Amino acid sequence: MGLTSSAFLACVVLCTALAFTATIWLWPRLARGSWRRVLGRAGLLVGVQVFLFASVGLAVNRDMLIYGSWADLAGRTSQEASRAGAAVDVQGRQAPDVPGGGNPTVGGVIEKVTLHGERSRTAAPAYVYLPPEYFQKGNERRRFPAAVVLTGYPGTAENLLKGLRYPKTAWTQARQKKMQPMILVMMRPTTSSTNTQCVDVPGGALSESFFGTDIPKAVSSAYRAGTPGRSWAIIGDSTGGYCALKMALQHPETYAAGVGLSADYKPEIDADSGDLFHGNKDEEKRSDLLWHLANRPQGKSSFLVTTSLQGESNYKPTQEFVKAVKDPARVSSITLDHGGHSFNTWNREIPPALVWTSGRLTAD
Repeated sequence: MGLTSSAFLACVVLCTALAFTATIWLWPRLARGSWRRVLGRAGLLVGVQVFLFASVGLAVNRDMLIYGSWADLAGRTSQEASRAGAAVDVQGRQAPDVPGGGNPTVGGVIEKVTLHGERSRTAAPAYVYLPPEYFQKGNERRRFPAAVVLTGYPGTAENLLKGLRYPKTAWTQARQKKMQPMILVMMRPTTSSTNTQCVDVPGGALSESFFGTDIPKAVSSAYRAGTPGRSWAIIGDSTGGYCALKMALQHPETYAAGVGLSADYKPEIDADSGDLFHGNKDEEKRSDLLWHLANRPQGKSSFLVTTSLQGESNYKPTQEFVKAVKDPARVSSITLDHGGHSFNTWNREIPPALVWTSGRLTAD
């Protein structure tokens, strides 16, 4: 059974209830003071607590989609070296959660894929949302703007489908004529089991190369996506927001726009990331976005950053980022009165962020 399946959660909850019942029933029989009975009582208490914590943990994980599979929980990934052949492997299709979603010309399609990077020599799973216009008659040769959409870390691409509802929001906004239809490429902000934070790690994962160069090339080889540099944007929250701003700042030839929802502005070096720079101080400084804005030329990319007056820790660096962006780059911002580092906050920001993104992209 899958880590996030309802059946598995129900089984663990049932085991918790049975363990609690067994404890109540057996406790009087283990009341005498022999060491075997003491061990029996201790075992019952430990067993109940293990099942209880497992139930709570599974419920929280299922609600927030922190880990999507047993492999994610164990820190294993399915990435493999890019091989000759298709740059995009399609593993399955599903209908978006929208009215009429079963008909591609009405609701579009979500494809589960593996993207293979030519330059980075790596691969990563993703979901590709194709809007209904992609399948409608008369659009057979039409190319569409595209956006890479990133989760935070840890997180799963399923967050972007379920918790943050990107396909449904994009479908609704396009249907209301607030934005143009777009291809969305939804995935995690890393190409390995560690938090690479869109950095080319010496001797390790070439995460910047994958997100900065490989993804648009791979997707454009399989779908009718527009030209990098004019038709592509990148969006993310938290760590994914840092990656989005980093890619738009350092790869304006690829991304015309970058959106950071509650973004960090420099990589966080901790047990999840490991040593990202291996003593390369120049690359470490370059990866600090505020340093980069102050010390390197700025391209023509546009940026959207979000924060909150209360509830966010990134308010001050967000204001510093806004002040540091100079011509020919452009910057916009959303500042909520109250917010937090949560799905609730990002779901308030995603609709205007998609509309803003759409307005910065041109379709071929």
